[in-house]
Amino acid sequence: MKKLFLFLTLLFSLFSCEEDVRFNNPSFQGMKDNVFWRAVQTTATVNSGGILIIEAYTSTEIITLKTNSAATGTYFIGTNPFNTATYVYTDPTTKESVRFSSGFGVGNGEIEITEYNQVEKTISGTFKFNIENTFDDPLAGPTLNFQSGVFYKIPVIIN
Repeated sequence: MKKLFLFLTLLFSLFSCEEDVRFNNPSFQGMKDNVFWRAVQTTATVNSGGILIIEAYTSTEIITLKTNSAATGTYFIGTNPFNTATYVYTDPTTKESVRFSSGFGVGNGEIEITEYNQVEKTISGTFKFNIENTFDDPLAGPTLNFQSGVFYKIPVIIN
C-alpha cells in the first residue's frame, strides 16, 4: 500500500507541472535609471530617405530612437545629429513635460540593430544611452540613463 501511495504521489507530481509560456513580442524594454521599464505600445517607421524612427509609449512617457539607416549595425548616439535618443515625460495632472535628448556632442550611447527582417517587416536590436535634461528642468535630474535596452520584432512601417 505504501508503494502504491508513493507511486501515485510521484505520478501526480510529474503530471501536475504546467508550462506557462508568455510571448512578449513585439517588445521594447530596458532599465531606466536602474528601474525596469517596458513600453505598452511601440512603432517603427523607415522613411523614404532610409531613416529609422522607433517610438515606445507608456501612458506618460515616450522614448524615441532615431538612426540614419535601418541596416544591421551599431549607431553611436552623440557623435552626429542623425543618431539620437529622446525621452519625454508628461505629468498627467499638470500636463507639463520634462524632456531629455541627445544630439551632436550631447549625450552618449548606442543603438545596435541586430535584425531587420524586410520580408516580415520587423526590426530587433539593443540600446543604451545617457541623455541630458534639455531645458534644465528643476523637476528632473540633469541626465537620464537607459541600460540593457532591447527592442524585439517591432513592426516596421515603410513610408
